[in-house]
Amino acid sequence: MDVTTDANAPWLIVGLGNPGPEYAMNRHNVGFMVADLLAGRIGGRFKRAGRAQAQVVEGRIGPPGPANRRVVLAKPMSYMNLSGGPVNALREFYKVPVAQVVAVHDELDVDYGMLRLKLGGGDNGHNGLKSMTKAFGADYHRVRFGIGRPPGRMQVADFVLKDFSGAERKELDWFVDRAADAVECLVIEGLERAQGTYNS
Repeated sequence: MDVTTDANAPWLIVGLGNPGPEYAMNRHNVGFMVADLLAGRIGGRFKRAGRAQAQVVEGRIGPPGPANRRVVLAKPMSYMNLSGGPVNALREFYKVPVAQVVAVHDELDVDYGMLRLKLGGGDNGHNGLKSMTKAFGADYHRVRFGIGRPPGRMQVADFVLKDFSGAERKELDWFVDRAADAVECLVIEGLERAQGTYNS
């Protein structure tokens, strides 16, 4: 696996989701929620990114000194199943190695609120990851935010496009905050440290 990084290039942190207010609180949009929180932490506001079909915030995270990292936060505005095109356009524009791309996304095979961080791997049927992998390969980082499996016979597509339940929302802010912490740890301290601290 190619894990080439470039200290001069920013990290591209991509929150995956669907644009539009009707999707805002869907389980499928938890990547957007984490990206919004990270943008707030660095004091930025999302703006349209030139010709790329995405919104971005540029800034820095981490303490002053060598651990400080330049980051580009991104939310593709293309709908989930077409995320790869806008993300790759940003990756090429900012000259980001694939190993410095982080996708934050919902994950069915992880219990609600739990996190799994990894580098590379399959897409597990996630259309956003599928599109990104098709666009530039699979060797990017993932921060997988657990949403659990649908209850009973509910179809997966219906489940991910439903809002978090009232019970889930009671803890959602805390879990999103923890996921943002995990992204920062990954970028500043590396995957191994972030996995040891946040994989649950």
